[in-house]
Amino acid sequence: MAFDGIITSAIATELSNTITLGKIEKIYQPTGEDLLIQIHTKEGNVKLFASCGSQSARICLTEDKYSNPMQPPNFCMLLRKHIQGGRITEVRQQGSERIIELDIEAQTELGFTTSKRLIVEIMGKHSNIVLIDLNTGKIIDSIKRISIDVNRVRQILPGKIYEYPPAQDKIPFKKASKTEIDFGQTPKQILATIGGISPSIAQELSSTTHRADKLKSIISSIETGRYTPRVYIDSEGTPREFHITDLSEFEESCTKKIFDKLSDAISWYFNHKRSSNRARQKSHDLVKHISSTLEKLYLKDKRLKEDLLAAENSDKLRLYGELLTANMHLIKQGSSQVTVTNYYDGSNVTIPLNPRFSANKNAQIYFKRFGKSKTAVKEKNIQLNENNANIDYLESVLTFLNNTDSILEIQDLRSELEDCGYIKRRKKDRYGRKKKYKADPKKYKTSNGLEILVGRNNKENDILTLQTASKTDYWFHTK
Repeated sequence: MAFDGIITSAIATELSNTITLGKIEKIYQPTGEDLLIQIHTKEGNVKLFASCGSQSARICLTEDKYSNPMQPPNFCMLLRKHIQGGRITEVRQQGSERIIELDIEAQTELGFTTSKRLIVEIMGKHSNIVLIDLNTGKIIDSIKRISIDVNRVRQILPGKIYEYPPAQDKIPFKKASKTEIDFGQTPKQILATIGGISPSIAQELSSTTHRADKLKSIISSIETGRYTPRVYIDSEGTPREFHITDLSEFEESCTKKIFDKLSDAISWYFNHKRSSNRARQKSHDLVKHISSTLEKLYLKDKRLKEDLLAAENSDKLRLYGELLTANMHLIKQGSSQVTVTNYYDGSNVTIPLNPRFSANKNAQIYFKRFGKSKTAVKEKNIQLNENNANIDYLESVLTFLNNTDSILEIQDLRSELEDCGYIKRRKKDRYGRKKKYKADPKKYKTSNGLEILVGRNNKENDILTLQTASKTDYWFHTK
């Protein structure tokens, strides 16, 4: 992953130029590892996204929409208490490390000014988001608490003094001299010597004879803001890497997508990378549940068809009843079977009997079984049609889940499945309220300016058809 010290430095500069002196208006925590902070700046409102996911750790500005839980997590409530309404006074990178610090001045309920620091550590599986009190240096809380059982060297727990991660035995890329940079010959040697660079940058430096000049040029581009964020995409459309400088190893094998801002490149990269796509993670349980339900429906379909076939072949039951009624004088009490002549075609028919009952009782049993079979044909057909409708619907849902990358679409589809009774409804919030559904259909424009609205699920289709559309609008079914 390219989120190295160089990218951290660049995004810190971009954030500093955008959100410094901005006021924190709202704080959300969409998932257990993500934060979304709405900030009012002199240029307008922006959204700061920070994640400590092991495969998706990052910090950047975003325009994406996120679905928030009805009950905010504890860390989100704590941030709202301590820094919501506060003003960001400084944004910086810690040395050459993958750590971003946001210094915030906020006020207590009594009106006293306090200084807090929100620290975003971007370190793979060790990533974290920590809030500390600047006056005492103590940790107020973190999005992931690290106890001594997890890490004996560095604990992240409320009340403990915050300590930076242990420094590696490397030279920070910002302080490396020409001699130190030129010392390494292979990418592995450069990576072991210079701190804060990714394997891709180490590869890039090893392929040029002017390594110090190359690294100095990258650092200078960050300071001046004259860099071009880019994402490298392979032939299958999957993002392979992103950075602020050219990466030779991807130039020939991948296409390059250029962005105006680094935040846009970071958001696009992680939103489109399958291995870190939150939509795939979020839809996994739905896909598993629907697949399991479909297996049961397929089995039910098979059994219904078998029952229906048996019911449709029940005319012999009526025949047995008629022949027993016509030949009662031939049947002896206690007989287990009787052979009589079928007066329809002259053939001999052997009819099983229950020796406990009389001939008349056996005939009535056959007539009763025949009546039940005729009723079963009607009922089984109704059940079969309902079962087939459920299969068609869930197969379309499964196809949709396998092709969507939108968190909101997955959330709306979950709500629809809950309403239809296919999955168990999640708990309401602590006040017993159900989150109100808000339709957000896809919108398109034709070449001559006509607006097209597309429902993403059955619920939105109903809203578009029954509430949004007028009598003169056209409705099309698409697959």
